Amino acid sequence: MMDLKVTLIQSNLYWENVDQNLAMFTDKINAIHEPTDIIVLPEMFNTGFSMDSERLAERMNGKTLSWMMELAKQTNSVIVGSLIITEHDEFYNRLVWAQPNGDYYTYDKRHLFRMAGEHKHFSSGDELLIVHYKGWRICPLVCYDLRFPVWSRNITEDGGIAYDCLIYIANWPAARKAPWSKLLEARAIENQCYVIGVNRVGNDGNQINYSGNSALVNPKGEIVSTISESSDTQQTLSISLQELNDFRKKFPVGMDADVFEIKGHL
Repeated sequence: MMDLKVTLIQSNLYWENVDQNLAMFTDKINAIHEPTDIIVLPEMFNTGFSMDSERLAERMNGKTLSWMMELAKQTNSVIVGSLIITEHDEFYNRLVWAQPNGDYYTYDKRHLFRMAGEHKHFSSGDELLIVHYKGWRICPLVCYDLRFPVWSRNITEDGGIAYDCLIYIANWPAARKAPWSKLLEARAIENQCYVIGVNRVGNDGNQINYSGNSALVNPKGEIVSTISESSDTQQTLSISLQELNDFRKKFPVGMDADVFEIKGHL
């Protein structure tokens, strides 16, 4: 079974400046000097966590998705991050999973952060995305989704295991860094999976500070690696499907999980 290499890019962002952010991330991605399978960028990596959705929104044929697809091809790596997308007169905080072969998949953020008014400027999604990639099943989610364990519960309708790794991309303020770290660990333990959290650093246009605290947590809830707080940097890490499956066989808590169904919309 294949190990997967994942690069976490914890970065400051240029406020509402798409061109500067794309140029910056081009340089950061080109500076990765080892093979990697997935490159993870923060939430709204091309603008910062802005509520000016109408002005900043792109369509799916816009420059940012084109940039993601080109970088995925050049690096032979998946590029994953979210941006503001408009579609059918609605606005979405949309995560894009761009693959080197030209395929891409999307997930619209389900839980909108009402304390910042996100629910007034964006529409929420209602479907999980689980990507099958190089023998792995990966579920990518966005920021505030981390607080809602039912949405990410790792179980299929017939009681099986849905995924092997959760990825959370975020603009999660430093004022709430303790819940960020604790919830990443909790999601790993309860879902018996790897959890990757990639958060931004620096101050945004609303003078909100972000400390990063990006991390990889193993299925036992142990922090395998964490990027230094407030550090603008990146790290490439390996995760093992063999180790995950061995642990699940040795300690099969999923066999006693409750099967349920989510009904309705937010």
